Parts: sequence; structure tokens; C-alpha cells
Amino acid sequence: MTKRILVTGGAGFLGSHLCDRLVAQGHDVICLDNLFTSQKSNIVHLLDHKNFEFVRHDVIDPFKAEVDQIYNLACPAAPGHYQYNPIKTIKTSVMGAINMLGLAKRVRARILHASTSEVYGDPEVHPQTEAYRGCVNPIGIRACYDEGKRAAETLMFDYQRQHKVDVRVVRIFNTYGPRMHPYDGRVVSNFIRQAVNGEDITIYGDGLQTRSFCYCDDLLDAMESMMNGPDGFHGPVNTGNPGEFTIRELAELVVDISSSSSQIVTARPLPQDDPLQRKPDIALAQEKLGWSPKISLRDGLQRTIEWFRSADLSKYRPPTPNY
Repeated sequence: MTKRILVTGGAGFLGSHLCDRLVAQGHDVICLDNLFTSQKSNIVHLLDHKNFEFVRHDVIDPFKAEVDQIYNLACPAAPGHYQYNPIKTIKTSVMGAINMLGLAKRVRARILHASTSEVYGDPEVHPQTEAYRGCVNPIGIRACYDEGKRAAETLMFDYQRQHKVDVRVVRIFNTYGPRMHPYDGRVVSNFIRQAVNGEDITIYGDGLQTRSFCYCDDLLDAMESMMNGPDGFHGPVNTGNPGEFTIRELAELVVDISSSSSQIVTARPLPQDDPLQRKPDIALAQEKLGWSPKISLRDGLQRTIEWFRSADLSKYRPPTPNY
């Protein structure tokens, strides 16, 4: 059945891939994005499709449309980007959620909110289950994103309880793939950009901190399964790959796959409040959605490195000086 679907942050890394899928499925898609950290080039190939519409708009401001589903993905997600204008970041999460929930309430649309593993902060529980309430510094430099996303989750469930809005909440763990902004400052894009350019690969801290990396196709499978999943299941649900790697192991893998001459160097101290461990427990997603990631880190990195090599990186600019 054809649906009218709104994707906020639709010109971003994940949003653009989601728009591709929804357009290919025949849905009428509205892509909403202010192009702060995203690229119009990510969705330019969709502009001639009759069932796709791009609207340059900031979710901080109200938006009206007749839609059946809303994917709320809008928010800077890389530390350098969200710390560049922290007030703008928390407004995007909180006011954006309020505006999209108001729209969902008015037109009786189902809304999926893209939350984040950052709601767990620097976790004291490992791996992290949805029942864990997190360890977040509410006044630290990451709080604009961490606490903004936590507040957005609060809004989602308050609208569900008070107004019966059909909300779905996914907590996204580190995700990577083609169309990542080369200058977003994230570890995968940093390492790959440095490797393909033959530069030193710079590690923060000792490189023994761990992360779990999910390829974008797997993550989008989970998001679509959650949006179209069982009635009455609102989440939150962890979406990510439970494979755990140290940052140094990631750097070594990137060098190996890219056959790069880059040297791995410890160049910078660990950023403030940077979590030392991050790994999702995905038992709930497996139970409720029948979902598990399928693409290995090596295969996903291979695809991502191929995209970095094919992309004209000179057309990408750092959206902020913090990268």
C-alpha cells in the first residue's frame, strides 16, 4: 500500500539512503532538511522522481503536511558538528520532536524517532540493554546531544501516553557506510579519509576504547521493521551491531582493506565524556522485530572505502570548524 512519508533529515547520511528505499518502494516521500551538516548531492538523483519532494526547512519551525508516517532523523550527530552550536543542537532535538509530534497528532501519523546510544552516556553496564538508564553528564560538552535525545524520548512517550500518538523509538549505535560526510569527525570517516589519502591515521587516547559498528543497510532494515512492526510496541529498541572492536583494531582493519601506507599514530587526548565502551544488547530487536545485522565489519568497510574512493571529496566542505 502506497503511503505518504515524511523524512526529516532526509538529505543526511542515513536519511538519504532511507529516501532511496521508500521512493523505490513507490511511496510518496517528502524529504525535509536544512542542509546544515547534510549534502543536497545525497538526494539530487531523486529530484526527478514524481514521488519525491525536497523541502529545505528547519524542524525547529513547525511544518504542515498530510502524511501517514514520519521518520524523525533530523539532528547533527557527529560531536564536532553538534558541539559547534550546542544550543541549536538541543533545540533541534527538543523543538523538532515537539513539532513532529504535533504534526503526527494532528494527522494521526505514526512517527519513528531516531534516538541514539548516546542516551547511555559513558555506560556503567556492558553491554547496554534498553532497561539501562545511562550515565550522562548533564552539563558536559556532549550534553546538548545526549540530553537533547533523552528529552526527545521523554516527549515521544508523553505524547503516546497523553495523546495516543503511535510512536516508535530506536536507539541507534555507531552506523557507517557510503555517503558519510568525509569531514564529520567520526572515527570511521576520519580513518578512511586519512587512509585513502595516505595520511597518518590519528587515534584519540590509547585506542583501547571500544565501539560497535553497524552498516547502514542493516540499520535501515531495523528502522523499517520497527516502523511497520507490531502494534503496541513503541520501544525503545537498540539497533546496532553487537560486534565489539577497539578503535585501534578498526584502524588496523581500515589500513589492511585499503592497502594504505598510512601509519597509525596516537595524536590526541580522549575527548571529554567520550565513552570507553559501547556495545548494544539487541535481544529485544531480535525478539520483537526478528532483526539481526547481517553485514560484517570487513564487508561494510570495503563498501564504504570504495565509495570514499569514488567520491569527489573536494566537493565536501567541513560544515563546522570542529572536525
